[in-house]
Amino acid sequence: MSTRAAFDDLATWATGQLRGEEVLLASLVGETTDFVRFNHGDVRQAGSIQQQDISIELIDHHRHCSASVPFSGANDVDRRRLGSTLSTLREQLKLVPDDPYLAFNTDPSSSEKMTDSSLPDTADAVQRIRSAAKGRDLVGILATGETVRAFANSLGQRNWSSAGTFNLDWSLYLQADKAVKNGYAGLAWNDEAFGRKIQWSIEQAEVLKRPPITVDPSGYRTYLAPAAVEEIMSLLAYSAFGLNAHRTKRTPLLKLMSGEAELSDQITIAEATAGGVAPDFQSQGFRRPDSVTLIDHGAHVGHLVSPRSAREYDVTTNGAESSEMPESLSLEPGSLSSEAVLDALGTGLYVGNLWYLNYSDPSACRTTGMTRFATFWVEGGEIAAPVNVMRFDDTAYRLLGDRLVALTDEVEVRLDTMSYGARSTGSFRLPGALVEEMRFTL
Repeated sequence: MSTRAAFDDLATWATGQLRGEEVLLASLVGETTDFVRFNHGDVRQAGSIQQQDISIELIDHHRHCSASVPFSGANDVDRRRLGSTLSTLREQLKLVPDDPYLAFNTDPSSSEKMTDSSLPDTADAVQRIRSAAKGRDLVGILATGETVRAFANSLGQRNWSSAGTFNLDWSLYLQADKAVKNGYAGLAWNDEAFGRKIQWSIEQAEVLKRPPITVDPSGYRTYLAPAAVEEIMSLLAYSAFGLNAHRTKRTPLLKLMSGEAELSDQITIAEATAGGVAPDFQSQGFRRPDSVTLIDHGAHVGHLVSPRSAREYDVTTNGAESSEMPESLSLEPGSLSSEAVLDALGTGLYVGNLWYLNYSDPSACRTTGMTRFATFWVEGGEIAAPVNVMRFDDTAYRLLGDRLVALTDEVEVRLDTMSYGARSTGSFRLPGALVEEMRFTL
């Protein structure tokens, strides 16, 4: 029996075990993944994992309890585990208070999202990576395979989402603390695209051989590559776009909401579920629209609304999880040709990555962090020298506001590399950003 059929069968069986007005929600997280770790441009560790877990929530009127159990796909084993867990949850329900903000979908809306993909054979991908490294010290990890998310409830709703993705996260290591970081991820492997990324890393590594320079703390014209933009957007994603954070005044975009600060009219941000690999449903069974616009040409226009926030603030949910964090965040591209970035930068800093970001003043959306890996000084549109590690401290209202010169005309797909517990289905679609002045303090 396929995973999908076995999950559906188990949900149907569990529905028959309910008593009175009990309702059951079940969410499946699964993956079949090959992991390959590289060092010195060769394989140092390889393995595969196939895992599936079910999170169940038992609801009785306004009380609910939840638990997770492994899912084997074997009917007798799974029914025994789930039956025992239901009995435990039923006892726990006697002890928990009513939840005034409990919300789950009572209007069944089944769906299927099968993301088209064309993954390379893992052995072939490994050979291509080894060949592309050309004897250099390539250090990194390849994760490739299928991820699955599913939902079922005792009301008859069934949702299924699957996607095959690969994610190669690597650095070309030179010596001491000198390295160039890069990544290649997506749904379909393209040798030409991968070759361009490797070649760019090789060229950057060659520049790292030059004596590094230290620039004085100041403001500099700066180009932020998509990987650097991702770090800024990732920090924003934690608390900037949720309804609850806005209503409780905890969002770092508070000044944007109040009209005290602005973002550039070049900035349009959306939760673009249709273009990502995350499921189009969430763990209480609510469906997600194809896209939710959050920032439209610099103006705040929307929130991510979880079922609990919807109940608390008497609005309609748009299928966000309880964290109200985007899972398929998209920043629309601009007009700057990606091939003309260095010419457009002229003289200033090329920043490939940012690290260790945090808020130095959350209410002002002021962020601090470090450059690491390859950051370069550019003179007259040509990379001149590597730059020693620097600390920046600046606000989104400058970097994405009045100091933003342009966004590149191409976006890069950035898949979340997190695999703690299970491979993430989070993703970003981001352009690079040219900034007139970025403040560096150390």
